[in-house]
Amino acid sequence: MQFIKPMLAKQGKLPTDDNQYGFEIKWDGMRCILYHINNEIVLRSRNQKDITSQYPELQELGTILNGQQVILDGEIIVLDTNGRPSFSLLQHRMGLSSPIVIAKKRQEIPVTYISFDILYLNNKYLMDLPYTERRHILDKLELSSTNLQVPAYQLGNGKEIQKAVSDLGLEGIIAKRLISHYLPGKRSDDWLKIKNNHRQEFVIGGWLPGKGQRSEGIGSLVLGYYDMTPKQAEVENKEPQFLYAGKVGTGFTKDLLQKLLAMLTPLKRDSSPFSTDIPPKDTVFVEPQIIGEFEFTEWTPNNTLRHPSFKGLRYDKAASFVIKES
Repeated sequence: MQFIKPMLAKQGKLPTDDNQYGFEIKWDGMRCILYHINNEIVLRSRNQKDITSQYPELQELGTILNGQQVILDGEIIVLDTNGRPSFSLLQHRMGLSSPIVIAKKRQEIPVTYISFDILYLNNKYLMDLPYTERRHILDKLELSSTNLQVPAYQLGNGKEIQKAVSDLGLEGIIAKRLISHYLPGKRSDDWLKIKNNHRQEFVIGGWLPGKGQRSEGIGSLVLGYYDMTPKQAEVENKEPQFLYAGKVGTGFTKDLLQKLLAMLTPLKRDSSPFSTDIPPKDTVFVEPQIIGEFEFTEWTPNNTLRHPSFKGLRYDKAASFVIKES
């Protein structure tokens, strides 16, 4: 079986020629390639990690796929009581390894697989077909169940779609060029992500000790990002620089702060991982390995985040690939 790296979208604005694009909701979940080969369901994350055992309810999709050999691209999400995707709820399902805990959380917080592309069907790879043809093939399969949805895409009218998605309180939209081919592992401007708020991943480079009720633990996280990807660094023959992005002290629960402290403590280091001396002097530095997702209002003139808030941990990406998106 050939495992496929997902195609990635570039941060962008609404295209002016929006009649050349299909628009989809940007789902607030975890990217996942789903393989149904020889009647076996296999799930792979964005960084190719096997996450099959973490989401046992998705094994039921084998019945719906009815023996067909299929590779789908999509997102694993959790819907809240209002029917909206909730990344904070999904956090309770991510990174689990204990079968007992997984079985318990499966009942409490079931996941849904949202499929928006098909890459392979019955011994034929479809990635060289244009987006519209792949979507037509996917729609013809008529896949639908409690744990699987194939939402429709909309042609043109990008402004109206973006407003409707914003009014629903959703993260944003993805604009996909109608003639675009699927480019595994590539970030292409054939796909544009247009967010309603500034939101992206950052690497945790340390923490500041708390005060008051947080005096025994983390008060805020110190964040950073790399100025280039490993591939860019190789091409330019440069060493990637780990840059300071600011600190964040909101968006955490008490339990989450305890979890973060347990995760970060073994990663403590004496020296700063940052390429500059900007981080606060009381920072407890750590190896830059753990990734979080954060929402913020804007970048300041000093290239730090204004009003950042923690949204959740990410397990589907290597820290070295976290760069500034907007």
